[in-house]
Amino acid sequence: MKKLLLVLTMLTVGCTAASLAAPAERPVKVIVSPDHADWQYDCGEQPTFTVTVLKFNCPVADAVVEYQISEDMMPVKVEKELTLKDGSGKIRIGTMKQPGFLRCRVFYKENDYTYEGTATAAFEPGNIKPTTTVPDDFDAFWSAAVEANNKLPLEPAITLKPKLCTGKYNVYHISFQSYRRGARMYGILCVPTEGGKHPAILRVPGAGVRGYKGYTSAAEKGFVTLDMGIHGIPVDLDAQVYRDLGNGALAGYNRYRIDDRDQYYYKRVYLGCARAVDFLAGLESVDAERIAVCGGSQGGALSITTAVLNPKVKCIGAFYPALSDLTGYLHGRGGGWPHLFRNSSDDGIRNDRCIETTRYYDVANFATRVKVPTFMSLGYNDMTCCPTSTMSAYNVIPAQEKELLIFNDIKHYTYVEQELARENWLMEQLRK
Repeated sequence: MKKLLLVLTMLTVGCTAASLAAPAERPVKVIVSPDHADWQYDCGEQPTFTVTVLKFNCPVADAVVEYQISEDMMPVKVEKELTLKDGSGKIRIGTMKQPGFLRCRVFYKENDYTYEGTATAAFEPGNIKPTTTVPDDFDAFWSAAVEANNKLPLEPAITLKPKLCTGKYNVYHISFQSYRRGARMYGILCVPTEGGKHPAILRVPGAGVRGYKGYTSAAEKGFVTLDMGIHGIPVDLDAQVYRDLGNGALAGYNRYRIDDRDQYYYKRVYLGCARAVDFLAGLESVDAERIAVCGGSQGGALSITTAVLNPKVKCIGAFYPALSDLTGYLHGRGGGWPHLFRNSSDDGIRNDRCIETTRYYDVANFATRVKVPTFMSLGYNDMTCCPTSTMSAYNVIPAQEKELLIFNDIKHYTYVEQELARENWLMEQLRK
């Protein structure tokens, strides 16, 4: 069953821990409230936002705020000042004639601090379609790449990490061969100590360079888990190694060789993540019929590409997938991270060759090939993986079972409630 749009303004879950990714509480809050509780509007409607500034949870009388209105990731088109009489004020933000998002950012300054509140009106988001198009030889290109990669022996290496093991699961640093002879992918594997075959969850990473400790919360519940790195380096090194690489050799990796579809950085990444599924399927502890893939941002993108490239994947759990509709900026609207064509004057990639390469790697194009049950979650205030791009990918997924969980107010982070909702959904799918 397709759930085209499930919007939550609040989700009650039995959890009290704070999400490490969520923003910290501050003494002053700028609250921007749309006049539709779901933040959704028909094209042509005129939303009105209410603005309130709270200090220690009490309204600040006569607060002076500045506000900006813009379409999703586009230049500011309205910038004004407003005095909040009696602690609140109204802003009519305008409208959109086409499906998309109109964002209002409100700023309040006190002493040396600037506080921000944001709300984004969603105009018929279920009707947003990608600007990118699927190349005629898209399937042939990737089929040939997967076939060539599968000819390489995996040559897996598995090393126990005793200090990370518990009575419920064992932890291993693993690697396997992928892409070319001698090149390897690395990850952290967690295996329940209870014998028998278990469902498995492959967790693919967000952007950046870092090490991993393992998806232990799922391992405690009886799932084999694998946290993958994508850069072809061990994932159990000192943190300084990753900082040095992220600021050095791997800085800007998402643009490396983008002028060549056969050499673009993500070709090795996409194939390596697909191969991680084969690694899992080959373990004695894994039920190869029950393997899921999940991740957020870049990891949300890799969740989708992995499921398309490896038919062993049973279901997908993706948060705000990056690399979706990368050409949006070329059509006057927001495009997916890493915003390749947003500031083209100084990066030299707004040319036919680079644009053509992205068509083979765009997650919106992969999304048209998704057949397995898919769970996706995103927020309308996200200005890293903007909702115009992520909704364009979700809307073209043809899978008969797909679910969208929207937390209206989030930017580029997740709530604990989101994490639990996805984990529970994945586990329910894998227990079927």
